[in-house]
Amino acid sequence: MSEKLKLKAISADDLVVISAALQDAIVKVGELHYDRVAHRFTLMARRFCHECETPKRILTGLGVDDVLEVKARGIRRSDPEAYLVLLALEFEADAEPPGGYVRLIFAGDGEMRLRVEALEVHLLDVSEPRKTTYVPKHMAD
Repeated sequence: MSEKLKLKAISADDLVVISAALQDAIVKVGELHYDRVAHRFTLMARRFCHECETPKRILTGLGVDDVLEVKARGIRRSDPEAYLVLLALEFEADAEPPGGYVRLIFAGDGEMRLRVEALEVHLLDVSEPRKTTYVPKHMAD
């Protein structure tokens, strides 16, 4: 059994680690939340445990702090039961740090773009891993 992940990103290099952990995570559209008052974006995902010897998924929470604005493209928000597959998270810094954009890139050309005052992203596994029969496959470049 693997240890539960608890990660924090405050730099683009840190975010690469969280992105790798979340590659192939399954997210329900209805579990994407932006709290305008708290300036916080959250989601729940069933991440694929790339670190496990046997195929498993684990329920994981992701939080992005200091969010000023959220824009989505290619995501049907009208169907909260629809599933998305998260491929990567990226950070694009503003010309004047520490602000910029956190990009959540989904399969099928979906994307969420979060404008942030500063980069602060948290990942926390919240369940025990469960076996899965779905193993992500990627086309070779």
